[in-house]
Amino acid sequence: MKTFIIGPNDAGQRLDKFLTKAVPLLPQALLYKYIRLKRIKCNRKRCEISTRLQEGDVLELYVNDEFFLPPPAEQAFYHAPSQIDVLYEDSNLLIVNKPAGLIVHEDQNEVFDTLINRILKYLFEKKEYDPQQEHSFVPALCNRIDRNTSGIVLAAKNAEALRILNEKIKEREIKKEYLCVVHGKMPCQEQTLTAYLTKDAQKNQVRISPRPVPGGRTIKTAYQVLAQRNDLSLLRIDLLTGRTHQIRAHLAYLGHPLLGDTKYGNDRNDVKMGYRFQALCAYRLTFAFRKDGGALSYLNGKTFTVPQVSFAETLFPETKGLY
Repeated sequence: MKTFIIGPNDAGQRLDKFLTKAVPLLPQALLYKYIRLKRIKCNRKRCEISTRLQEGDVLELYVNDEFFLPPPAEQAFYHAPSQIDVLYEDSNLLIVNKPAGLIVHEDQNEVFDTLINRILKYLFEKKEYDPQQEHSFVPALCNRIDRNTSGIVLAAKNAEALRILNEKIKEREIKKEYLCVVHGKMPCQEQTLTAYLTKDAQKNQVRISPRPVPGGRTIKTAYQVLAQRNDLSLLRIDLLTGRTHQIRAHLAYLGHPLLGDTKYGNDRNDVKMGYRFQALCAYRLTFAFRKDGGALSYLNGKTFTVPQVSFAETLFPETKGLY
């Protein structure tokens, strides 16, 4: 028999959703069968698949030991550095400034040193996260940016904050602005551009078309020119739609690839100049809730900004304070 005591990060979930995460080796058919046969009980009473769990509930699972995971191997985040650039933190969330070159989640080339693992290590060392005490929740990133892009990433510390932030991002009630440096002189001082984007998953690359195409998704990118010098332009970008590689691909399609962008750019001199990463930073985030923000309502109207954007300050020092 295995017992789970429902904590605050588990509360509010349907019984079957919780068990799918807490006992991943248990086949779904058996899960439903064991609920019917009362081999899974809540507070020593029969429960239903749709039972909503409450904090303090006690689940008893009369299930064979083979379905329970062995003691977890050493967590990957233990091997990660705990250094993160925290722009803001409270009991619900973290707002961090990710450096260019750091991947947000693990991939086939990097398992340990990722942004999420650094955050987990940071919270573990602060005693705000203990994987042994959580049944179904792990602190998580709410947005992601490319490995070679720098800037703001949101992380939720608890399940309620994660739910709210994901909802607000989906409803576009969290505004993100970017700074970038592109090659060439833009045709207008300000402009909102519309195009259509298709994704090539195998190449991890996207294509831009001026007209609707099968499988294409509408993209809208607004830019404002802050400064121009030596065939380079500093732009502030308002991402009106958030698609994969949207800024990089859209500007490259217009003939203005980002400085340092090796995927969509075409200037080998960028690397020679020392720009190994694209000059792109998610530098400002504003909470602009149109609907109730629940436990995060106190954030509404607040803006957080990366204090220093190195490529902008190096190439266009006169613009400091304009963005």
